[in-house]
Amino acid sequence: QLQLVESGGGLVQPGGSLRLSCVASGSTLDWYVIGWFRQAPGKAREWISCISITGNGTNYRDSVKGRFTISRDNARNTVYLQMNSLKPEDTAVYYCAAQSWINAGIKLNSCLRSGMEYDYWGQGTQVTISS
Repeated sequence: QLQLVESGGGLVQPGGSLRLSCVASGSTLDWYVIGWFRQAPGKAREWISCISITGNGTNYRDSVKGRFTISRDNARNTVYLQMNSLKPEDTAVYYCAAQSWINAGIKLNSCLRSGMEYDYWGQGTQVTISS
């Protein structure tokens, strides 16, 4: 059974940076599509970014394009979300999620944007942007 653990959250000032990590155990991440989501207090969970199993396919929601970068290191069984130029509106609990590429039914360089398409979730890490 795949298990995901996020880390790297914290309190930073606007304009600062954080790198979130999503470490997998119980299975290799090689054949899993990975997504990052966030949920702010009183708001619905929203998709942020995703990465294909090859690492060559990535997607971002418009509000984080140019500021966030998703990457994966299959040798470390880890996916990262580098977040730069952080804004107060980025404050949320951040979650990573995984779905088997075989079950996803998508192309090798594609990834998933809907939370409903992911079967495995981490417990989340808090990111707070405040001065």
